[in-house]
Order: sequence, then C-alpha cells, then structure tokens
Amino acid sequence: MNESVRNTVILGSGCSGLTAAIYAARANLKPLLIQGHEPGGQLSMTTLVENFPGWPEGIQGPELIENMHKQAERFGTEFHTGHLVSADLSKRPFELNLGRETILTKTLIIASGASARWLGLPNEQALIGHGVSSCATCDGFFFSGKDIAVIGGGDSAMEEALFLTRFATKVSLIHRRDAFRASKIMLDRARKHEKIEFLTNTVVDDVLDVSRKEVTGLKLRDLKTEKTWDLPVAAMFLGIGHHPNATAFGDQLDKDADGYLVTKDYVFTRVPGVFACGDVQDRRYRQAITAAGTGCMAAIEVERFLEEHGA
Repeated sequence: MNESVRNTVILGSGCSGLTAAIYAARANLKPLLIQGHEPGGQLSMTTLVENFPGWPEGIQGPELIENMHKQAERFGTEFHTGHLVSADLSKRPFELNLGRETILTKTLIIASGASARWLGLPNEQALIGHGVSSCATCDGFFFSGKDIAVIGGGDSAMEEALFLTRFATKVSLIHRRDAFRASKIMLDRARKHEKIEFLTNTVVDDVLDVSRKEVTGLKLRDLKTEKTWDLPVAAMFLGIGHHPNATAFGDQLDKDADGYLVTKDYVFTRVPGVFACGDVQDRRYRQAITAAGTGCMAAIEVERFLEEHGA
C-alpha cells in the first residue's frame, strides 16, 4: 500500500462509508476505505431490504452493499482490510494506527457504525435475518399478522414494541427485571396498549428453530421460579441498544453518555478535518438511507475542507 499522505481515509464499509467513498472518489480524492471486522456493516447481516429507494421489488442487504462497493471501486476507491487500534488527531496529517501499519491522512471520515447488542444465545447469530432482528423499522413489516417478541426494558424496547404493534397480532415484551429503565411516559404507553403483553423476571435461554432456518419460538426461563417454557413467536427483536464503534478515539472527539460521536451541522466533529457519518453519530434514525445521506455530506465537506486548506 502507498505510504504517502492520503487526501482522505474512510473508516467503515457500510452504507455511510461506501457512499462517502463514491462521492470522494468522483471528486478525484483517491479515498482509502478501511474495512473493519464487519465488512458491510449491519446491512450485510440483513436479508430483504424493501425501504431503500430505487428497488421496487426490494434487494438483499449483502447485494446492496456489494453494489455500492463495486460503484465506489469503479470510481477509484482503494479498499484495505484492517482495524483501527488508535488515532492521533492532535495534528495534521492525522495518524491512524492499524496495529501493523500506520496511515497518514489530511482528512478523516468516521463511518464505523454501531453494533447491535446481542444476547449471546446459542442459536441467535444463525437466525439473524431469519426472524432475529435489532431493527423494528427495518424488519417489522415481514411479520404482519404474527406473534413476535421484544427483548429489553428501556425506551428502545418500548419504542420497538409500540412500533411493532402496527404489524403483529401480539407483542410479548420480555425483561429480566421487575423495574424498567424506560421513561414513565414510554412505559405507560406500552402498558396501555392492548397488543403488548409484559413478561418480567424472565430471560431468553435460546431461540428456535435453526433446523427450519426461521424463528418458531423462544425458550424462556422465569428467574424467580426457574420454570422454563417455550413461547411460540415468529420473530425476536432486540431492544437492548447498540454500542457505537468509536472507542479508538478516546476523548479526542466529543461523545454523548453512550459513546456516540457528537457532531454539529450534521457531520462536523470538534476536530477540523474530521467528519463523522452514519450510525456512529446517529442514534435516532439508524436507517440505511439516512446513513447514506450523511456519508454524502461528509464527502462533500472533505472536498471543501481540502480546497480551503490548499491540499
């Protein structure tokens, strides 16, 4: 790989990173995109995507990511596999430590995303995209007229459960405690909804059924009595939050209480020349199309920054 100082480096290969790469490459900035341990981001783990404009019949998540990858590559994006260990943003060019190598860059686009928190069940990962999901707005429609479950006790879980009542016949909200972290208004709204049933002091021991390649139920356990039983559902939605992939920057960038990068004017961080886009800074929408939109913004701002600084 060329050791010279890069015009821009993009961290992340999901919708935001690949969109940033397409725009930066078309501006002849010769971007370098660093693919992390989860190439393609969360979209690469989904199945049918029906809410991305331009695909009236829908498109498989991995195929959408592959198309964006090819498009970025066509315009001159260079791809490199690696994982950011640390970064020095105190001076330009910025220094990115990938463990076995160091990359210098005039600008940086952080599109490293946020990873869903999973329960760590034996069959959970095998059923992601086949009834196990961390995004109700992405996948809820596929389970119209079915019984489904939501796991969690915070506002995220209440929001997921309430949204899913638009499609499901019943939503079982499963929480390991009696008390909830959710705000009173969200909890009251969920408790009043006729389609939502609360199962407290209850945990999921496993999700069924891998042999059928679809979710058919959950193996539950009551934490007070240790009684176990199977709950028939067609899907399990995780409402236990996400963790943004921004730890490598330490306290060099502003973050909120949960570690999401704080930006102003959409994509600007507090360090000039460093921009953030997609789920690493968006805890509200977390959609493929909004991630792509902020990726576009970040690339445009990189081009303007380099022009203004004569780079």
